[in-house]
Amino acid sequence: MKQYDVTALGELLIDFTENGLSEQGNPLLEANPGGAPCNVLAMLAKYGRRTAFIGKVGEDAFGRKLAGILAECGIDTEGLCFDPQVHTTLAFVHKLADGDRDFSFYRNPGADMMLSVADVRKDLIRQSRIFHFGTLSMTDPVCRQATEAAIGLAKESGALISFDPNLRPPLWRNLAEAKEAMIYGICHCHVLKISDNEVEFLTGMKDYDQAASRIQKEYGPRLICITLGENGSLAYYKDEIVYANPYPAAELVDTTGAGDTFTGNMLNFLLERTDQKNTGADGLQEEGTGVLLEDLEADELERMLKRANAGASLIVRRRGALRMMPEPEEITALCGEK
Repeated sequence: MKQYDVTALGELLIDFTENGLSEQGNPLLEANPGGAPCNVLAMLAKYGRRTAFIGKVGEDAFGRKLAGILAECGIDTEGLCFDPQVHTTLAFVHKLADGDRDFSFYRNPGADMMLSVADVRKDLIRQSRIFHFGTLSMTDPVCRQATEAAIGLAKESGALISFDPNLRPPLWRNLAEAKEAMIYGICHCHVLKISDNEVEFLTGMKDYDQAASRIQKEYGPRLICITLGENGSLAYYKDEIVYANPYPAAELVDTTGAGDTFTGNMLNFLLERTDQKNTGADGLQEEGTGVLLEDLEADELERMLKRANAGASLIVRRRGALRMMPEPEEITALCGEK
């Protein structure tokens, strides 16, 4: 039995989000811990999953604070490195009138870009049932090499590989490079979580069924989940197409982390289903990609999407993500599970 359920590689940073105005009318910024891969792990940790993170922060106050928060959330930090020369990456998140966000990054460079092949803890990946990553760890040659090496290790160890592009255009020299990195990630994953705008960016198509079919045929992921924001989500598995309604939030406080919360719930569902259905006579859980994605039925895909939609709905009602993940009981109550 492997030591970890999920190991993720990528960025760990500070999200400065607006939190009211000062007496002088200036915006007050709250320093929230963030980074998509860690948000996913924080959601999984809420379910009691054994998680580990591989990444790099600065040897500074923010970096030390982030390390402590990961440990507080129950995420293994053995794979977290500290850079004595490059500061922790900072992101400033401005909320737009439609509830979406505009990002400004202080990352030229940022410590997360400095993760090298030598920094990657091979044992964490080899001991994981699922390996998760995104494209922010592919914006620079150093961290891209580390990401590609980690993907190779995950393949060798038989882990399920999960990918969320998490496209952030300001971090790329040009969008052609971003698209190339997205395609690389999709070609090497088994499970793809992708947003509606990312689907359109990648394929140029607004018909998501046709776009998903093209992605399956050209790049080969076995399960595709497309998030549609306030319009719910879709799952594509073999010939199955499943849609799940959203759980509208009365007030959008902060949409940061909604997709990550969705992904955490999606991956937990696959793990939970496997734990329940594929336990051997000796009581040990079976391992391997095939087991985690074996014979998913339409009703299972719908339950997975409903739970993921509920989690995303809950996180947008609060400020911050990594430390604010919803409890499993909140999620099951919202989507009507007992």
